Amino acid sequence: MFDFAKYLVYLQFGIGLNKKIMKKLLLAILMVISSCSSKKELQEVNLYSKRHYPVDEVQYKNFEKLTGIKVNVVKASADELIERLKNEGENSPADLFITVDAGKLYKARELGLLQKFSSNVINENVKQELKDPDGYWTPITYRARILVYSKERVQKSDLSTYEDLINPKWKNRLLARSSSNAYNQALMSSLVANLGSEKATAWSEGVVTNFARDPKGSDRDQVRAIAAGQGDVAIVNSYYIGILLSSDKDQDVSAGNSVEVFFPNQGENERGSHINVSAIGLTKNAPNKSNAIKLIEYLTSVEAQKVYVNNSYEYPVNTKVEPSEIVKNWGVFKVDMLNLNKLGEFREEAIKIFDSTGWK
Repeated sequence: MFDFAKYLVYLQFGIGLNKKIMKKLLLAILMVISSCSSKKELQEVNLYSKRHYPVDEVQYKNFEKLTGIKVNVVKASADELIERLKNEGENSPADLFITVDAGKLYKARELGLLQKFSSNVINENVKQELKDPDGYWTPITYRARILVYSKERVQKSDLSTYEDLINPKWKNRLLARSSSNAYNQALMSSLVANLGSEKATAWSEGVVTNFARDPKGSDRDQVRAIAAGQGDVAIVNSYYIGILLSSDKDQDVSAGNSVEVFFPNQGENERGSHINVSAIGLTKNAPNKSNAIKLIEYLTSVEAQKVYVNNSYEYPVNTKVEPSEIVKNWGVFKVDMLNLNKLGEFREEAIKIFDSTGWK
């Protein structure tokens, strides 16, 4: 390192600076050095996040303690964050964009808001089949869009596939949330990708015919409705059952215990159950790119993945981590291996189908 003090001594002898001037000059230089050092130590990473789970705050605090890198979070809906990234352009402070739907990351990518990234650590951490084949995002957790059914009024043998939900035997017995929900839009996008628009439209018409009530509420509300006898089968995300069963509210635990979990399309020649991911993309103009990649590496690590599975009851993306005990009790299931970018590619068609078939 360059020795400014020694240099000033040489200057003093060389040009005859008096001691007062020397002291002032030395003090000024030391202040500049101190200022530069402080700026180097002020490390941060800025997230735009759709996720709203308490476990995320735990993860970010753990990362800060481990690395000294401060995590700043802006929360809003995925579409609002995408619009913000568009408006901010090259001046955006955002380094990472996190959503609970691969379709929204696809949308951000198509708008030119993300950049490709790669890391040997991430590649080793994350299951190959869950990654974006184009390299614009990586998953941090995943969940299945499952069926839950009343233990009292439905037999497991009555259930089989998503497609079978249009069977007349389910008339006035099905429950689901609104078609404006990203989880349902992703499911419909997967049906369009797997079955084609015509069959997906017929499916939506049949499901609407079998609704026990107009779609409303959250996934947890659908489970509560089954417990209250308002319907018998609901379409929900898997992790919500874990959240209900682990709740400190007796009513929620009771609702969770009133249903059984069922993974559709598990037959030998069937495609498997639809999944979606919480995933993270690197913004095109990320000002703290190296810090951002470090955070992704941490969130996909064994340590962080264990925190996710034991608090949010999502499935881990790290090959070395198992689901929580609650989730493991549901058994292993066959996953629909559809390229998850299709959930964005067919999103507009999915929304049109919902609108045309009266799924409110």
